[in-house]
Amino acid sequence: MEYRIEHDTMGQISVPAHRLWGAQTQRSLENFPIGEERMPLPLIGAFAVLKRACALSNHALGRLDLTRKDLILQACEEILAGTLAEEFPLSVWQTGSGTQSNMNLNEVIAGRGNQLAGEHLLHPNDHVNLSQSSNDTFPTAMHIAAVTEVHRRLLPSLEEMEAVLSRLEAENRDVLKIGRTHLQDAVPMTFAQEISGWLSMIASTRQMIIQSLDGLYRLALGGTAVGTGLNSPPGFAEAATAEVAAFTGLPFTSAPNKFHALSSKDAMVFSHGALKALAANLMKIANDVRWLSSGPRCGLGEIFIPENEPGSSIMPGKVNPTQSEALTMVAVQVMANDTAISLSASQGNFQLNVFMPVCAYNFLQSVRLLSDAVGSFTQRCLVGITPNREKMRENVDRSLMTVTALTPHVGYENGAKIAKLAYRENISLKEAALSLGLMTAEEFDSAFRPEDMV
Repeated sequence: MEYRIEHDTMGQISVPAHRLWGAQTQRSLENFPIGEERMPLPLIGAFAVLKRACALSNHALGRLDLTRKDLILQACEEILAGTLAEEFPLSVWQTGSGTQSNMNLNEVIAGRGNQLAGEHLLHPNDHVNLSQSSNDTFPTAMHIAAVTEVHRRLLPSLEEMEAVLSRLEAENRDVLKIGRTHLQDAVPMTFAQEISGWLSMIASTRQMIIQSLDGLYRLALGGTAVGTGLNSPPGFAEAATAEVAAFTGLPFTSAPNKFHALSSKDAMVFSHGALKALAANLMKIANDVRWLSSGPRCGLGEIFIPENEPGSSIMPGKVNPTQSEALTMVAVQVMANDTAISLSASQGNFQLNVFMPVCAYNFLQSVRLLSDAVGSFTQRCLVGITPNREKMRENVDRSLMTVTALTPHVGYENGAKIAKLAYRENISLKEAALSLGLMTAEEFDSAFRPEDMV
């Protein structure tokens, strides 16, 4: 491999000749050979949006000439198009402020801009990083990436799931089944009512997620090193934030208190809390589906789900609820990510939080995993759910808790006597009620109508 010599304030260093990055990116590569986790590409894209906005604002404020502005914009466009993805190799496990990733962007944009110009016009710090600091750009990029990914990936997946659940609800309004509480038989309900609960869970947490984005729309840009805005001209924060909002079509605003914006990650914690709430609901729905589909002969067997692949390497013909299993594993990971984000946010010592890369990584991983898993579960499981009507009706007929319909006529304690006798003697509720002399056949038939109990 051929190398070229680059330099920074620490001195000279060899950089692969074919790479656009410079000395600080190379130092980070060599100093942090930790793990396999790389800075997520959505974060890199958010940085490109940010650097584009800064170049436009610096030019409008008379701090950056037209030629350099255009070179920065062209390089940012290429980053957003994904053509320079291999130029961003840095580990998540680096400086807690994300300084090296900010410099990675600065160096690649400068390197590509100079390549386009055919001469050395752009300096990573003096031009690409003009009016900025890593301390305000990284938290800004975190927010841009988080909000953008939620809108681009997660919300559409949830809307698709809601549409499928709404269809299933409409198709199963006449399907009677037994309800369950504490994993024990309860009173009857319709399958549509059970599905309506799932639908409401997804719809409500989707609204929680949307509401939780309010804090993430506030950007730290303009606070520079410690929140004072040193070396950032008046109006820069507002102008650059307006450019970000215009480019993304999302309502970003300049954070009113930059000291808060640099040192606190409470908005990330709050928003991820809504993602955790979604994960909890998805865990419940996925578990319901795999319990209800358990069998096919020795389980509950109340619903049929799509058979996507063989389930066992030793048991022929076995099929497992694999989409439920994948979704529940994702839910566990998201809940674990919430712990990491909460701990990261608690470490805002003095004027800067220095756990930002791991905070951003975990948030974006949660969004990506939830988006993909919800989509897969919807397309490969939910769409194909059908009720086992015979099994559902059999369970309703055999349930003892339908005795609840009799309590207005015989009282709670007599109702319990009927249920216990029926269970002990393995007879029907009607037979037990008549045997105890608590009701006549006509009274029982008049009171006992499971269809009316829903």
